[in-house]
Amino acid sequence: MKISKYIDHTLLKPDVTEIQIQRLCEDAVKYCFFSVCVNPVWVSLAVDFLKDKKVKVCSTVGFPLGSTTSETKAFEAKEAVKNGADEIDMVINIGKLKSREDEFVFDDIRKVREAILGKVLKVIIETSALKDEEKVRACHLAEKAGADFIKTSTGFGEGGATTKDIKLIGNSISSKVKIKASGGISDYVTAKAMIEAGASRIGCSRSIDVIFGE
Repeated sequence: MKISKYIDHTLLKPDVTEIQIQRLCEDAVKYCFFSVCVNPVWVSLAVDFLKDKKVKVCSTVGFPLGSTTSETKAFEAKEAVKNGADEIDMVINIGKLKSREDEFVFDDIRKVREAILGKVLKVIIETSALKDEEKVRACHLAEKAGADFIKTSTGFGEGGATTKDIKLIGNSISSKVKIKASGGISDYVTAKAMIEAGASRIGCSRSIDVIFGE
């Protein structure tokens, strides 16, 4: 299995420097990763580094808590796309989902979807914070609002991706929606298991370790 094509090569720590973003992009080109995933402030820089390359640029919205206002998320997403982002990974409002305010959660996602028409939208549901029923409900709301992917985790929560959750998500969405496994994936065996369970994309910061394991 050629796993590099599944990988969003990720660097989202708060102390990231310009040199580290450049190295991230260089590695993504060298190892043929699908994309780099960076915080919004680095989108323009990553786009410049990857000009005329096949590697996509992904950015985050409402990250990592998901608790900013919907209008803020929509603006953040629109700004990232304006700066060159091809894909957006947004975090749902977890507290609103747990409060069963489903209309709010739906509108929160929909506003970001409408702000980036034509671009890929991945919706992070933070599986480690949710019960199974909440995960299913989050998947239904995200698909209804126009998500292209359901993503398991931010990588900043208490837990990451599991094959159990990948299968649960897969059973909760239609074939139109894909799955991104993210959080705690640091070796080839784990990444391969996620793909075999149904993930179409892998988000990880230790991407080189993963492909060397292959």
